[in-house]
Amino acid sequence: MTSSYDARDDRFLPETRWLAALIIPVLVAAFLILFGFPTETERLWAWTIRPTMTPMLMGAGYLAGAYFFLRALTENKWHQVTLGFPAVATFATCMAVATVLHWDRFNYGHPAFWAWVALYATTPVIVLVVWLRNRRTDPRILEPGDLAMPTWFRSAMAISGVVNISAALVLVALPTLMIAIWPWQLTPLTARIMGGWFALPGVVALVVALEQRWSAARIVLQAKMFGIALILVGVGRAWTEFNQSAVTTWLFVGGLGALLALTALGYAAMEMRRSTATRHFGLANTRG
Repeated sequence: MTSSYDARDDRFLPETRWLAALIIPVLVAAFLILFGFPTETERLWAWTIRPTMTPMLMGAGYLAGAYFFLRALTENKWHQVTLGFPAVATFATCMAVATVLHWDRFNYGHPAFWAWVALYATTPVIVLVVWLRNRRTDPRILEPGDLAMPTWFRSAMAISGVVNISAALVLVALPTLMIAIWPWQLTPLTARIMGGWFALPGVVALVVALEQRWSAARIVLQAKMFGIALILVGVGRAWTEFNQSAVTTWLFVGGLGALLALTALGYAAMEMRRSTATRHFGLANTRG
């Protein structure tokens, strides 16, 4: 006999909602500090970050994360957000590793430091546990009216994921190698922090590639596009901090632009197919 806990009814468990409700204000506050006041990290953040492109990239990611968790708080079906949780757990683990390895770089007297430590000492485990518990309610089937993602789309996501995760691994494991070629100034700490921000969209892309249902991919891809767009705004604000003669600068900016454009085009194509399928499904039900 299947218990209500094991029933694949696609519901959210209460702890998933609680996690989303607790983390949204933290992410919004981080965005306001890092993206709004990137020159004030010495006064406002857990450690001093120079130059401003790094905190703005972080802030962009935090606001994209707040959007994702807002959807996790308000959606009715768990499977629509399930793909984001492994990526968040991976990202949080990278932040915890960077914190332990560079403990001496932090401002121990600032409340933001203790908030940072509390967040990344707990979320790698909490997010993973919440995901493992709630995923038991996922029906894991293609529901009527849903779309199966085509092979070309999933293959493109897989390639994107491998590229991002490869960069993340080098940033975390060999930060000095990446510092030498990075488009703007990094330290060993911020290089490893960047590794986390590359790992997050990389894992998103890989889990989308492994998924069949378009309905499970839509929200994480919305958050991903939102974050990339904000990062590009940050690039414009911090353009003088970039080494404009370096090939890696143009690879970074061009790669972000291409990734945003390709993801948006793929998203639009899938949404057009979804709209058509929804109309046909509605007509079929009416006739039935």
